[in-house]
Amino acid sequence: MRQLRLAKDAMDRDWADPELDLDVVAAHAGYSRYHFLRAFKEAYGETPGQYLTHRRIERAEEMLRSADLSVTEICNLVGFSSLGPFSSRFKARTGLTPSEYRTKHVGRGAALIPGCYAMLWAGGFPTATLKKRPGVRAAYGDGKDTTDITGITDEPGRAEP
Repeated sequence: MRQLRLAKDAMDRDWADPELDLDVVAAHAGYSRYHFLRAFKEAYGETPGQYLTHRRIERAEEMLRSADLSVTEICNLVGFSSLGPFSSRFKARTGLTPSEYRTKHVGRGAALIPGCYAMLWAGGFPTATLKKRPGVRAAYGDGKDTTDITGITDEPGRAEP
């Protein structure tokens, strides 16, 4: 049972990862995919795929109520790769399409969070790595070089080309 909880915790933690599949989750439990599938269903009453879908739909419900994002953006943020399966599973679970759900539940509580904040929180923006430009020097060096990155020096009459 401990191994199954580890796998369930992995699904709860990484629910938005579209690469999360049965093999990855079964590896967390240390089971083969088929043994894990049977053991999980026996312990929790649903398959790992059903459990993961329910977790993703719950997160989508939360985002539809609170974030100013399109349905497609929410679909991608919660780990679905296509809008069709997301909408059909959402409707099967809630009885409403994502758009109908938003219309019915928006306005109950706080104002919608701007989409840019929701995307940042959910990790939707790609991270950029800063690379140092060649030949760029610090603005304040160790005294040996008085040239900053703009080519302006502290010494009168001397400028870098």
